[in-house]
Amino acid sequence: MGLSFFLNNLIGFIFIGLAVTFSASDPSLFFNIPSLLIVVGGSLAALLASYPLKDIKSAMTLTRSLFNEPPLDEAREVEAIVQFAVLWQRHDFRGMEYRLAQTENRFLHTGIQLLLSKIPVQDVIGTLGWRIRRLKVREQAEARVFHSLASYAPAFGMVGTLIGLVNMMLVMKNTSASDLGANWAIALVTTFYGVLLANLVFKPIATKLERRTERRLLLMTMVLEGINLMGMGRSPAFIRESLSSFVAHYDNELAHPGVEKSAPGLAIKIAPH
Repeated sequence: MGLSFFLNNLIGFIFIGLAVTFSASDPSLFFNIPSLLIVVGGSLAALLASYPLKDIKSAMTLTRSLFNEPPLDEAREVEAIVQFAVLWQRHDFRGMEYRLAQTENRFLHTGIQLLLSKIPVQDVIGTLGWRIRRLKVREQAEARVFHSLASYAPAFGMVGTLIGLVNMMLVMKNTSASDLGANWAIALVTTFYGVLLANLVFKPIATKLERRTERRLLLMTMVLEGINLMGMGRSPAFIRESLSSFVAHYDNELAHPGVEKSAPGLAIKIAPH
């Protein structure tokens, strides 16, 4: 995921750089350090004024994990839940504890540990549901940090343009028309930087964070449903079919209606409120 993000951004910058090179008589005018400082410095200052430093650090940490952690594997998690269900049905609690020590999914680890502690199923589901809601709120707040940057950058690009226009007006009487055109171009470069950073860096990061949260919530909801079925005494085969159809149903919702296929396994019915 991280490699594809950097490659896609690199391709975007290359195409924009080629467009600038072939369309501008002097491409060096598009490189202006004061304009870049206005956009980056102003956006960071507005961000620090809008969010606590703790939230900003958390968003940056989440962004690094976005590029480092392996992709989620729903099929592997379904198989892990089924293996726990087999041991649960056999009342092999020692085997569950042994497998639990090898489980990397902390959410699944917590749910199984609560079941082994003889906590009522409804209390287990309530605890896991609270953790799902907490993760959703936290990660959506961290994605909003980059949405804010995406709105601040073009705004400070306009600030840089206004500064350039003011400077141009002050020297208008003593400057030739060609020099005025060069100053006007530099003033617009700041807006160019703001729009570029917003749409090629900040918005894509925010979107990736939101998509990551959606996948994680799907996986956690699936784990919660599996633990609920275990607590209800359902067979491992029933749990496998239910969770497999849950994942297939999610993927099928993204398919085009013309190529939609029936999901394998059991159908999922939503009771009316």
